[in-house]
Amino acid sequence: MSSAEPSVAPPPAAAVVELLGHDGRVALVQRVTRWPVRIGRSPVCDIVLDDAHLAGEHAELQLAADGRVQLRLLDTRNGGAVAGKRLASGDEATLPAGGAFQLAGQSLRLRTSADELAPEQALFVQPVRHWALLPALLLVMLFFQWVDRWSAVDPDARWVDYATPLLGPLAFVLGWAGLWSLASKLFQHRFPFTTHLRRALLVIVGLQVLEWVLPGVAYALSLPRLMVLDSLALPLAGAALIAWHAHLVWPGARRTLNVGIAALLLLGLGLQVGGRQEQQYMFGPPYLAALPPPALRLASPKPPETLIESLKPLKAELARQARKDNDGAEPEEDGGGE
Repeated sequence: MSSAEPSVAPPPAAAVVELLGHDGRVALVQRVTRWPVRIGRSPVCDIVLDDAHLAGEHAELQLAADGRVQLRLLDTRNGGAVAGKRLASGDEATLPAGGAFQLAGQSLRLRTSADELAPEQALFVQPVRHWALLPALLLVMLFFQWVDRWSAVDPDARWVDYATPLLGPLAFVLGWAGLWSLASKLFQHRFPFTTHLRRALLVIVGLQVLEWVLPGVAYALSLPRLMVLDSLALPLAGAALIAWHAHLVWPGARRTLNVGIAALLLLGLGLQVGGRQEQQYMFGPPYLAALPPPALRLASPKPPETLIESLKPLKAELARQARKDNDGAEPEEDGGGE
């Protein structure tokens, strides 16, 4: 009885050679029509690449009897590499799983019908927004900036006194959205400027509304400690906005981005608390610097005795601080002559 012959893997039914860009994306796909596959700059090659660092006939892909693919370099000066191992003219190497190899400075990949196909990715479809939303957000932001400036300048102020407070934030938010759009162009090959601008405006307008509404609510309910939200709003909104932008740029790294941004936020809040150790509060002030109209008051008034009792701890703290300052003061030198 004769020994069984070794099994021979059938050749792949179809194969392609992919040219990869510097970002790892496929820049060119050429179908394999026959074996062996010759690669180079010459028109006689099966895979023609326009690269001056490649030889006319640079390399050849050969299908072995066991179904594996061998890369053999032809007469070339710049050689190639497989799995990190450099190859010179005349060298051969078996392509690893995934079919990646390099010729001169070009990264290529052989993909066959026998390889497992990556799952279909979800198509990013930009939701349709109402055309008036973006200009409305811009107008609201500029309106709040104008009101803040109007309340701070003299009634006879010139129009140029409003130029910087209005145009400065506008230029900043446009530049901010432009930088994030460039990042999207680099990593996602699209330029969603309006999307990044809309997200930035939503957060900015939300902060402006909170800045106006929060003091009124704190006054109406007699809860000055609500003003702590005013100090926390900026770092929290900033971290949320950066995460919102970053998810659009790197949608596949949401968890990593969230962890990194949360760590930076906690570090920033810790530094903020550390910088206020000498103060009577960590974040928001325990009082209101401006009083809204009395008609907004909803909480019932408290008797003067309540205010006096609440000031006793402050009196003791002031006395302690005064003693500390007096103990640290240097004695005055006697100015009289001998």
